[in-house]
This record gives sequence, C-alpha cells and structure tokens, in this order.
Amino acid sequence: MNYVVLAVLFILSGFFMKYSDDLYDEKHDLVFSTFFGILCAIASVAATVYNTGAAYIFISILIGNLIALKVDGIHHIITLIVFLAVLLVVGIPDLSLVILLICILTILADEVCHEIIPKKTENGFLNLFFEYRFLMKIVVLLLAVCGVFDIWVFVCFILFDLSYAGAGIVFEKFN
Repeated sequence: MNYVVLAVLFILSGFFMKYSDDLYDEKHDLVFSTFFGILCAIASVAATVYNTGAAYIFISILIGNLIALKVDGIHHIITLIVFLAVLLVVGIPDLSLVILLICILTILADEVCHEIIPKKTENGFLNLFFEYRFLMKIVVLLLAVCGVFDIWVFVCFILFDLSYAGAGIVFEKFN
C-alpha cells in the first residue's frame, strides 16, 4: 500500500474541509465553499476506500458531525451527498460496528466539547485540549497501538489536522 497517497488524501481532505468552512462562515461564499467541499468529499472518500483506518476516521467524522448538528450549511449538505454517493457507488468498506461507534462517540465528544468547554471554564488545559480536538487523536493513537489501525493512519490523521489548521492560516492571510 502506498502510504504517500494516503497521506496526500488526508492532507487534501483536511485543507479543503477547513477552507470550505471558512469561505462559507466568514465570506458567505456558497460557490467556492461548495467547490472546496466537493474536493474534500472526493479526497475523503478516496482515502475511505483506500484504507480501512481512514474509513473509520472519515465515516465517523461524517456521522459525528451530523449528530452534533455541525452540518449547518448547503455546502455541507452538498459535500455530504457527494461523499455518500461516491461511497455507495464504489462500496462501503467492511467495518467493525464497535470500532466505528468508538470513533463516532469520540468525534461527537470532541465537537460538543469544542463548543462548550471554552465557554464554561477558565482551565487552559481543557480549553487547549478541546480547541484542537485532542480526544480523537488520542483514540486513533490507542487504536493504532492496539493494532486496530496501522500506525501510519495515526500519522495521516495528524497530517490531516495540521493541514486543517494550515488552511485556517492560509484563509486568514489571503482572504
């Protein structure tokens, strides 16, 4: 398996996800936020069908964000439809429901706490922990250490997150 391809797909997905969100939330640009959302969907679904660990991550991000009511714009809905349509055409990987549920609950906890904790506490550690959604990173690392995922999936997830943060910096600089 070519891990460079997987890393590139994670990086593209993270970048396009954040850039799409910022374009929609900050600039109210439906056209380009949808365009970048579709690119995110394509990169995410490609990673999903390419690697089972990636499938757990991207499917849980999708479901966790749906449950957390983070699918809050037409650009998200179009991205969701593209992701699901392509996934249904190429086939959903065979996944353990227990591992998927662990990932979904972790994403959900990260998303909910990301919104609540900074407003409820002055605790710098908790604010930092949930601002950067460390819970899912820890769970992915633990799953990799336990042999559920290849350790490279954890590395790719960190690259996804760095790319997501980098897209925010690029957006601020050029928009």
